[in-house]
Amino acid sequence: MKKFLAILASTLMAVSLIGCGTDTSAGEPAATAEPEAPAAQEPAAAASTDNDLSSKKVGVCIYQFSDNFMTLFRTELENYLISLGFSKDNITIADGANDQATQTNQIQNFITDGVDVLIINPVNSSSASTITDMVVDAKIPLVYINREPDADEEARWQSENWDVTYVGCDARQSGTMQGQIIADLGLDAIDFNGNGAVDYIMIEGDPENVDAQYRTEFSVKALEDAGLKVNCLSDQVGNWDQTQGQQLVANALGQYANDVEVVFCNNDAMALGALQAINDAGRTVGKDIYLVGVDALTEVCEDVLAGTITGTVFNDHIAQSHSAADAAVNYLTGAGNDHYIGCDYVKVTKDNAQSILDSLG
Repeated sequence: MKKFLAILASTLMAVSLIGCGTDTSAGEPAATAEPEAPAAQEPAAAASTDNDLSSKKVGVCIYQFSDNFMTLFRTELENYLISLGFSKDNITIADGANDQATQTNQIQNFITDGVDVLIINPVNSSSASTITDMVVDAKIPLVYINREPDADEEARWQSENWDVTYVGCDARQSGTMQGQIIADLGLDAIDFNGNGAVDYIMIEGDPENVDAQYRTEFSVKALEDAGLKVNCLSDQVGNWDQTQGQQLVANALGQYANDVEVVFCNNDAMALGALQAINDAGRTVGKDIYLVGVDALTEVCEDVLAGTITGTVFNDHIAQSHSAADAAVNYLTGAGNDHYIGCDYVKVTKDNAQSILDSLG
């Protein structure tokens, strides 16, 4: 599906905590990364930081400030932009409040204000074509982050030779890793009710978001690929929210009781909510139920170490935010970018959770 996957090697080698270069051209999840912690990070700078960036204006749109992962991302992004030579006063980060109309107005304001580059985490990936048209018409380079536009949209950037790129990971890989964490336990350890199947509930993020779609699909596919029979008891939308995740899991446990053997959550915030619901129901992760998330938030890695969450998947906000900033610099200095810049996820279990925590400092 990804026809344009490429890596800016000169800018990513120093900043990447994990290997980059996910190849998904065949439409299948990328090869599973080894469960190792990222290498120690060296100070990094884009290839062309000899240019004066202090006067350049950067507009950043985040879909929602209250999102745990995007809070880590935007903080790291701003700090790294400053380290590259941008003035803090010229970096404006806007909260889309999970409303596309609000974010569209913010983008229009950035265009009116004459920003030199835009970095956008869209509220709705389906709005990417409209966003792209606005920004390209204004002759402003555009870096999408975290929420990937579809293949047809990315194809437009290539065919029109626009200064537009996407920086992020392939969500199919994260879903696959979630499923593998469970499959590696073996059916004997999972099948508490003895029916020969993995009985699970799924808590999805925003159903319009490609990450939610792929994590949902490929986590289950990984179980099936491992030869396990699966049985979906409940599939609900939690919109990436911890409180919603807690309520949905509480409802499912109330309805299906001890038949629930695995809880899949599309992100760690919802997994933390799910853990509270599991505890409130008198269940114990690792003893009579399993729970996995995605992002490798500090609190979740600590839970993985303690055995109170089965596993998560490291979504490398440091490598991605640095790559996005480097891509912005490349546009501003005329170096240009490929239209897709990808990084790998890392599977996180008790075996390597401490290393992940150490790498995050």
